[in-house]
Amino acid sequence: MSTSVLRTADAWWVATPAGAARIITAATTTAELLADRAAIAAAGGAGAATVPVDRLALVSPVTAPCRLVAQATNYASHVRDVGLNPDQVPLTFFRKASGSIGGPHDDIVRPAHVTLLDYELEIGLVIGRELPVGTTVTDDNWKDYVAGLVVTNDISARDIQLPKTQFFESKSYPTFTPVGPALVLVDHDDLKRFDDLSLQLWVNGELRQDAVVGGDMMYPPVEALQALSRFQRLDPGDLVLTGTPVGTALSGGPKPVAAVVSLLPPALKWKLFLPHQAKNPKYLHDGDVIEATIATGDGAIDLGRQRTTVRDAR
Repeated sequence: MSTSVLRTADAWWVATPAGAARIITAATTTAELLADRAAIAAAGGAGAATVPVDRLALVSPVTAPCRLVAQATNYASHVRDVGLNPDQVPLTFFRKASGSIGGPHDDIVRPAHVTLLDYELEIGLVIGRELPVGTTVTDDNWKDYVAGLVVTNDISARDIQLPKTQFFESKSYPTFTPVGPALVLVDHDDLKRFDDLSLQLWVNGELRQDAVVGGDMMYPPVEALQALSRFQRLDPGDLVLTGTPVGTALSGGPKPVAAVVSLLPPALKWKLFLPHQAKNPKYLHDGDVIEATIATGDGAIDLGRQRTTVRDAR
């Protein structure tokens, strides 16, 4: 059975039907909290004092610094939308700076030089056990390395990402990875429902992303962890983002157009592409409100609702 853990600036909490119960722990990091499972289990017992969750000023339940690794183009619907063939897209990763992690209700701050600000709703895997390079990850044991799941939003500056053909800068500005509200601790049975998770994201009340993992995700967590174990150590508290489905602002356009543009020299390609994208109203602007949820249809696993607002840097 899953357990929803919340974090404020000075405490950790367990969400219960009656409200949030404080976890009595000295843990200050996600890794330390995951090592104190007895304290988590003790919180929220019969007679425990609770406070309404909506009175808590929640911060990210994943603490920085940590390793923040992300899968690229991992949903077939998103791959097709940007003009690519899912059958020809390999399993790839990129890193984000963990300084980009923000809370579930924090403002997303758009730097003054960024024009094409995009959203990418993703399921985050929170690592709960050391995974050294060389570890053998299998269908039977991969769940042992995943302590919990979180709602994440991989905010992206497309006008930085595309011309430079790199991800690190464009996705690593402060506030560019909202996380939470909850770190939902899961067991093996919960993770059997991973394919049933539904991802939904709204901008100003308009549903933009709406997808179910099963049948769309190309490389599931077991394959991601298998690949990472060949070159990237992971430790408790590290965060792995698992890709986003169709519905982001970025679109490859009609296939014939995308095919022609792909043949152009890079400088000319971006000279034509970026002004076209600038006319796209789906990119984020000052004051836009983003809401995002990830849950199974029956609510058995519910990662909560994230609500953030875009603000231009002052």
